[in-house]
Amino acid sequence: MTDFTVRVELHSADSGDYDALHGEMDREGFERTITGTDNKGVWHTWHLPWAEYIISGDFTCDHVRRKAISAAERTAKKYAILVTQAQTRCWIGLDLV
Repeated sequence: MTDFTVRVELHSADSGDYDALHGEMDREGFERTITGTDNKGVWHTWHLPWAEYIISGDFTCDHVRRKAISAAERTAKKYAILVTQAQTRCWIGLDLV
């Protein structure tokens, strides 16, 4: 199982376009939250930054990119996508779910 973090930017988009993107990314299996432990070892779930997604599975980076492209194309907006394979993640300042 491989973890990926994906950032999608829609060009000349408004919040409605991003709402559509969120739905399309969800249909492709991406999530907008991340789960982990706080500095006391307690498990929590946090919201990812805007237009950032995660996905885990037996995927290649190219496969994840193609899934994100498929979702972004259904918004009918021009887009930019960055896919990063994650070995370790750490964060601060994310809002709790």
